[in-house]
Amino acid sequence: MELWDLYDLNRNKINRTHKRGIPLLEDEYHIVVHVWIRNEKGEILVTKRHPDKTHPNLWECTGGSVLAGEESLEGALREVKEEIGIELVKSNGKLVKSERRDLYNNFGDIWIFDQTFDLSIAVLQEDEVVDIKWVNKSELDSMYDSGLIVPTLSYYKDIF
Repeated sequence: MELWDLYDLNRNKINRTHKRGIPLLEDEYHIVVHVWIRNEKGEILVTKRHPDKTHPNLWECTGGSVLAGEESLEGALREVKEEIGIELVKSNGKLVKSERRDLYNNFGDIWIFDQTFDLSIAVLQEDEVVDIKWVNKSELDSMYDSGLIVPTLSYYKDIF
């Protein structure tokens, strides 16, 4: 059972938790992190979603919901460790964008980590991720234009 801390529309914690899977009320929000990883060549890490998830077989950055008791950065580090088995270094990360997304009842925190690693050490979470690769910005643009990237990630064009 996954629990989230709840926030009001101004991102003030409201001292309640919420169980994943139950619809949020209109004025309740939780925090979601998107974690983009960039290597020393300037390539960007993308992961392919499991076919049983929403947006099946599309590519995306790593991410997910921040759990109750976590801060955004802690959630970002945990999600990457869970989904691809990579331990990111806190000091390599930078919060580059945060926005309230009323459509999804969340605050989306977008992180960029500058960290290089060999893909052979990645351990993919079987029910989440089916593939992983480094791409350059041109390849990412081409993938997006071809409908291969989760459509809600179009903001990547503003951060890279």
